[in-house]
Formats: sequence, C-alpha cells, structure tokens
Amino acid sequence: MASVSELELDLDGFQGPFDLLLAVLLRQEISLADVELGEIVVAYVEHLDESGQIELESVTEFLVLIAALLELKSRLLLPTEPDDEDLTPEEAADELLARMLEYRRYSQAAGELAKLFEAEGGYLYRSAPLPPELRRAALDAAVQVYEPDRLGSALGDLLQVPASVDTRHIRNTVSLHRRLSVLREMLAFKGTIDFDEAFGNEDRFTQAVTLFALLEMHRRGEASWTQKETFGPIEVTVK
Repeated sequence: MASVSELELDLDGFQGPFDLLLAVLLRQEISLADVELGEIVVAYVEHLDESGQIELESVTEFLVLIAALLELKSRLLLPTEPDDEDLTPEEAADELLARMLEYRRYSQAAGELAKLFEAEGGYLYRSAPLPPELRRAALDAAVQVYEPDRLGSALGDLLQVPASVDTRHIRNTVSLHRRLSVLREMLAFKGTIDFDEAFGNEDRFTQAVTLFALLEMHRRGEASWTQKETFGPIEVTVK
C-alpha cells in the first residue's frame, strides 16, 4: 500500500518523510518558496512504481495536499497588488490545515460507509442477465411452467371479493368539539331537549363526552339543565 506517510524525500532544504515536511511547513520552519514541489511529485511516482500497488485513498490524499501546496506557493511567488484581497501566507497555511482536516473527516466517513456496504452486501439486490441458452429461445421450444388448471385456479382466487372486515371492536371517534356542535344545533332548533330522548341510544362513551360538552356550554353561559327528581329525565334549555 503506497501510503503518503511512507514517502521519504531528499531535497535541498529538507530530508525526511512527507508528513514531517507538511508539519514543518505549517509551522513555517521552512519557506515553501525553497521547496521544489516538482521533485516531490517525481519522488512519489517513483515510490508508487517501487511498491507496485496503488491505493486510491492515498493517491487522492497526495493530490489534495500537493494542489494546496502549489496554491500556497503561488501566493508567495507571484506579485500581488496592495489592495489585493487574496489570503496572506499565514492565512493560506491555516486554510491548508483546515483542508487537510476536512479531507481526513470525509475519508473516515467514506471508510465507515464502505464497512456498512460490505456488511450488508449479502442482502443487496443483484440483477443478472438471462442464461445464454434462454436469450434466443424460439417459441416452438418454449414449454409450459404451470399446469393450466393450476394457473386458472390461482387467478380465480385473486378475482374473488374478500370478506368484509369486522370493525365492531373499533370505537367510534367522538370529540368534544363535535358534541358541542350537535348540542348547539339541537338547542337552536328546539330550544329545549330531553337528554335521554336525544342521546339515550348512544353508547356510554358518547354519552360521557356529551355530558362534558353540556358542562362546557353551561360554563360559557350558553345552556342550562334541570332534573326534577333523582335519576329523572334531564331537560336541557338554551339561555
């Protein structure tokens, strides 16, 4: 594996591994203007040739770093106008470090995605072409796969209307807002209603929600009720 960190350099102003050169450049212990970047590229190509292996991640990392160093060196060598808004060498060095950290972050994320892909590879759908013997099969050579009676029976089952679903166990949705609307409409039409006559056939849950709605109308001063005897009929009147 041709890793960038394994690259040994022998330059006029530096001798050692490539990652150490980056460190001393960022600390400005060596001027980038004195570093021959072309020799670094040649040395890396020779390093790849000697190793006999090319690892895409390491090559990509090297290209990113060399491109950033070339940009930084061009800022140092090319003249700039006094009011030029380009980055200073110090700011460019900080930008280079930020790019290196960002590249490392994306590289690690790509590694994690590759692990997930490899772990789930056995569950991924994979399409394959027809076998050669079936690609040019004649109609006369085709044979039936299912018996006609079996196929007709299967299609007939699909055409049958399914039985109705029993939904008696599902409770109807009753809201306080709806019961308020019902009470208001009935009181607006009649003025007085008998609670048992109007809601006696409802289920207990609906009756309970209706009582809460009646209490809400009483709180708002919209309706009132009277019950002349215990457990007797409840008469609801509008106010």
